Amino acid sequence: MSDKPLKRKDKSGRPNPGARRKARHYAMQALYQWEMAGASLANIETEFLVDNDMTHVDVEYFRDILRGVPRNLAELDEMVSPCLSRGLKEVTPVELAILRLAAFELAHRIDVPYRVIINESVELSKKFGATESHKFINGALDKLAQSVRMVEIKKQK
Repeated sequence: MSDKPLKRKDKSGRPNPGARRKARHYAMQALYQWEMAGASLANIETEFLVDNDMTHVDVEYFRDILRGVPRNLAELDEMVSPCLSRGLKEVTPVELAILRLAAFELAHRIDVPYRVIINESVELSKKFGATESHKFINGALDKLAQSVRMVEIKKQK
């Protein structure tokens, strides 16, 4: 392990993409644990900060997602539901954690490009989800981005 402190920003002053990627990784796992075990967010957050090497993780971003998703749960589920090819209750817990995380970022972290959010979510689903879940996640988030980030999408066309 390096003694160098985590660089939360790159040379241009933007957030470190690798540190954000790791924050999403841990946030998704923590949200999954919250959904499955029903443990308190404070206990889950503490457990993740103690049990994992957070040296190269944007901890502020991890906390923002971990606290933001439950705080906005009804809104996020309402946003995601119309974009799904099946009912919300039929979505696996891993897919649900990824979809909620991504919906939170799309709605509340406009500093992050929608394509980054979708790509990172697809990668998480490839790593943690069922064999074809990345296709489901990609399709649902593409639909969601069309409504939540339509101004950003139109600018890129």
